[in-house]
Amino acid sequence: MAEIGAGRAGARGGQGRGFTHYAIRYGFLLLLVGLVIFFAIFAPGFAGPRPAVFIFQSVAITGILALGVTCTLVVGGFDLSIGSVATSALMLSAYVMVVMEQPAIVAVLACLAMGAAVGAINGFLIVKMRVPDLLATLGMMFLLIGLQRIPTEGNSISTGMTLPSGEVAEGTFSAAFLWIGRHRFDFFLEDLIPVPVVLFLLIAVLIWVFLELTRHGRLMYAIGSNERAAGLAGTPVARYKVLAYMISGMLASVGGILLAARLGRGDIASGNNLLLDSVAAALIGFAVLGAAKPNAFGTAIGALFVGILLQGLTMMNAPYYTQDFVKGAVLVIALMFTFALSQRKAGAGH
Repeated sequence: MAEIGAGRAGARGGQGRGFTHYAIRYGFLLLLVGLVIFFAIFAPGFAGPRPAVFIFQSVAITGILALGVTCTLVVGGFDLSIGSVATSALMLSAYVMVVMEQPAIVAVLACLAMGAAVGAINGFLIVKMRVPDLLATLGMMFLLIGLQRIPTEGNSISTGMTLPSGEVAEGTFSAAFLWIGRHRFDFFLEDLIPVPVVLFLLIAVLIWVFLELTRHGRLMYAIGSNERAAGLAGTPVARYKVLAYMISGMLASVGGILLAARLGRGDIASGNNLLLDSVAAALIGFAVLGAAKPNAFGTAIGALFVGILLQGLTMMNAPYYTQDFVKGAVLVIALMFTFALSQRKAGAGH
């Protein structure tokens, strides 16, 4: 009888562990599917290829920034400067073309170099100077916010503007540059897929491959898991941490370039929400497939989840001022779900 009772208890325990496993792994994706079905039923005009593409377009830039944050999270760091790097790239690209009258390729290369340099400085402060990552990147954020306003005395940049010197800016955004942010590819329907969406998906795949399938990505995860052990095993910890921040800076610059190309002007206030939205997407990604760790696939799904949620609420005429509350609630619930179930799983394993 005792053996039968133990067998039944073991079976119930196995069922419990099985349910926990599937809840951890697929719960968030099921929630995403449920959200899509709900809005498709109750939000008129939500379902369809063009609304779906609009959602992807709305999260493409924040998703790219979030993938950069993910790289820093992988090595146990965090980058608060991504939003200011993106707005700096926005202003720099406009300044190079409108004020300096340089071609698009020069503007793009200048922005990418700026992003890489900011990432390298962040990495140097954190690795060599031992400044905590939050403090180093927070300081960089404020530095860039101030720096990007100095050349134009806080004004946005557009063709025909009067510069602080009294001269008139005669340069323009080139057609090739605007193509990056405004062109749409035909895909079953005419003018359906915007270039930023294609770039977001391509970058997401590249970052996923880099982190999950290459030796360098595995070493970065090892550093984030146990930096001291990774160093003792011969991993060049400092080099990989600096690399992570450089990737983050360059991806933030890509986001700023796309934003500038879409707007066609250097609007200094356009990137105000980029930091919070990107961080939310990266952290929500912890809950996807029960990863409980930073990962590119989860970050992309997290960005898409936020986009679907906000678009659906907008189409249901929810007040705009509730959106940040909803984003915060989703982030808290996702992280509670992930780590609570992960701890339960770990306890069941013992």
